[in-house]
Formats: sequence, C-alpha cells, structure tokens
Amino acid sequence: MSDSNSTDFTNPSNFILLGIPGLEAAHVWISIPFCTMYTIAILGNFTILFIVKREPSLHLPMYYFLCMLAITDLVLSTSILPKMLSIFWFNSREINFSACLTQLYFILSFSTMESGILVAMAFDRYVAICDPLRHSTMLTNPMVANIGLTVVLHGAILVLPIPFLARRWPYCRTNIIPHTYCEHIAVVKLACADISISSYYSLSVALLVIGLDVFFIVISYTGILGAIFSLPTKDARLKTFGTCGSHLCVILASYIPALFSFLTHRFGHNVALDFHILVANVYLLLPPMLNPIIYGVRTQQIRDRLLQLFTRKGT
Repeated sequence: MSDSNSTDFTNPSNFILLGIPGLEAAHVWISIPFCTMYTIAILGNFTILFIVKREPSLHLPMYYFLCMLAITDLVLSTSILPKMLSIFWFNSREINFSACLTQLYFILSFSTMESGILVAMAFDRYVAICDPLRHSTMLTNPMVANIGLTVVLHGAILVLPIPFLARRWPYCRTNIIPHTYCEHIAVVKLACADISISSYYSLSVALLVIGLDVFFIVISYTGILGAIFSLPTKDARLKTFGTCGSHLCVILASYIPALFSFLTHRFGHNVALDFHILVANVYLLLPPMLNPIIYGVRTQQIRDRLLQLFTRKGT
C-alpha cells in the first residue's frame, strides 16, 4: 500500500506510524529505556497482584484498590509498548485502522480509569484516618466492588464516543501518523473534515476527568491533613501521615507527567515534535513503572511479604 501524502481514500485500511520523526537512527537506542520501564512495570505490578492474592492479611480495601491500579497499569503500558518496539526494532510501521482506534480507546479509557482509582484510594485513606471506626463497615467488599465497577464503567462509557467520532471522519489527506502510537489528536488531524466535535469533546472529557478527580482528591486530603494536625503528638502525626505517603507519591507520578504532556500538546506549539512524542510515551510508561516500586518501598506490609517470599525461596 502507498504511504504517500496525497492518497485519496475515505476509510484507510492501515495507518503508518512513523515512530519518532527525526530520531529514526536512534530508535534502537531509545527502545532500551522504554523496554526497561515496561519490563519493570510488568514484573512490579504482577508482583503486587501475586502478594496481595497470596496474603490474606492484605485483603483490605487499600490493597484491593492497589490491585485495580496494577491491572490498569498493565493494560495501559501493554497498549502501546509492543507496537512501539515493533516500530523501533523491525520497522513494522503499519497498523490496521480498527486496531488503531482500539488502541486509542484503550489508552484513553484506562487513563481515565486510573484517575478514578486514585480518587477511590484517596477516599479510602480519608475514611481510614478521619473516621476509622466506620472504615470496616463503610468500605465492605461489596462496596469496594461497586466502586471498582463504577470506575470501569465511567472510563469505558465516557471515552466511547471518541473512537466512534474518529471512525466517521473521511481520511483523504494521508495515512501517516507522526507518532509511536495512535494518539487521538494525531489521528483525527489526518481527517479532511471539521474535527471540532472530536477536539472539543476530548478536551472536555480531559478537563472534566482531571478537574473533578483532582478536586475530590484535594477535598479528601484537606480533611486528612486537618485530622492529622489535630493529633496530640508529633510522632502520631508523622505515623498517620506516613500511611498516605505512598498514595501521594503515586498521585504526583501520575498527574505531573500527564499534565506536562497535555499542556505541551495543547499550548506548546514551539516544542519540537520529537520531544513531544518522547514526553507522550513517558507519561504513559512512567506511572506503571513507578507505582509498584513506590508501594513496594513505602508500604511496610508489602515490603515484609516480599522479603518473606524471597527468604522462603532462599531457604
């Protein structure tokens, strides 16, 4: 199939992903840190899932939400990395039109779900610290399951119109996407039609999700900090605040790269394309890599179970 810039088609059978334009000669070298991040993400998140499943003492709302986060991170990183490596290593740049839209949907929907899980984890910490006597009665297993289902449906349904809108546009300019994956705006920009609906809807969803989720997280931690500062001793305040440390680090690791990529894409018109693509990849791969490390290092229960696991194997 031709990948010229002047083809005439309405629904392309394939798109061509260029990888990182301008850095083609360094694709193999660029793949090394990305592959390393993905490997750590896979091992770390599967380890979290294994430890929580294995240890009955960890069958608590906090760790159930952590398992949801791990599954989301696994799907999110797997949505982009294998195709990216096929571009970098084998120059396999073609991606089926439907597969492209499916990848686009998975990236957006699971990013939305991850944000919702962070809100649920903030709520769990709020109840545990501000109203500990009601924590076990409020966050029962059915309630945790309902929260998880709500987060999944919220992400799946809210994002669903985006690939459907992308499918209905006529693509008569080119089938070349200057990116490593099917990023939404990069795809719809190829349409020879007014894509304002797609652009405004995706922007509205991003602002709605990030705005509301950050708002709820801030509200939760305002209450948490108020409860912490009301404790009588410094040791009690530090110990209580330590229970939130992992979650706060995960929030920062998730939102800061995403916000930077979003601002760069929307307003950084003078930012080099290769830098923008690198940032867009990092913000999808960095949180899945860091989240299990943060919880593994900062959460004593997980750290102890992991050490016990290796100790048993060594004996």
